Amino acid sequence: MATLKTVSRNLPFVKQQLGALTSNTSIFFKLISSLTVCCYFLSYSDYMVDILSVTPGYFLPPTFRIYSAFTFCFLELHFWELLIDVLTLVLCGKLIEPLWGLVEMLIFFGVVNLSVAVLSAFFYLFLYMCSSNTELLFEVHIHGMAGYIAALSVAVKQIMPEHLVFRSPIGKITNRNIPLCVLGLSLILYLVGLIEGTYPTMYACGFLVSWTYLRFYQRHSNGTKGDMAESFCFAKYTLETKALSICSKLAKFQFLP
Repeated sequence: MATLKTVSRNLPFVKQQLGALTSNTSIFFKLISSLTVCCYFLSYSDYMVDILSVTPGYFLPPTFRIYSAFTFCFLELHFWELLIDVLTLVLCGKLIEPLWGLVEMLIFFGVVNLSVAVLSAFFYLFLYMCSSNTELLFEVHIHGMAGYIAALSVAVKQIMPEHLVFRSPIGKITNRNIPLCVLGLSLILYLVGLIEGTYPTMYACGFLVSWTYLRFYQRHSNGTKGDMAESFCFAKYTLETKALSICSKLAKFQFLP
């Protein structure tokens, strides 16, 4: 009874905070968040998980479930992943969409998620070729917003690279450090068995695809394409080493016409 009274007493405050969080959020991000929440409840059905997620063995002929490249990103199996997705979408959407516009957000969403689906599927097909382990074909289900969250972190880094997130014993953590820090954390969590291997795989694909798109292909209102700023080069994500700078220049030579 005491617990119910406490919940009832704090319910108006929770509603107020949720209202403040979702205020001024565009219909685009509200729609994506709503679809993700709905698909989370579908995840309790193994059949729906198999249908909506990208399964590497079913992605190519004869099954050819190409449609799953459009549905996998809305499916989350764990509540904590759903919570991270919704919070990231709402908060980053408020920052990025006013600068980019709705059309560019749609293009970015489509490019990132379709690329993540294809690259992740082919990554597991490659692992199968190396190991002949059929579980990699039919037991792996690629799903969720991990790739798009990585892409949003890259976009935020592009907009506000030096914004201080928090101070740590090893130094300041800024938006510049977030993409690779989260990737490293996801790898550690996978190695200790707390998350599936698909999460760091999708995150890494989303990171690479989004950086490539924003660096070389995104069109701007002034007619320019990409972002050739020195602060957004690939070497800036990690230590300023000569090898990383060379890799960035090779990528520029490869992707630019």
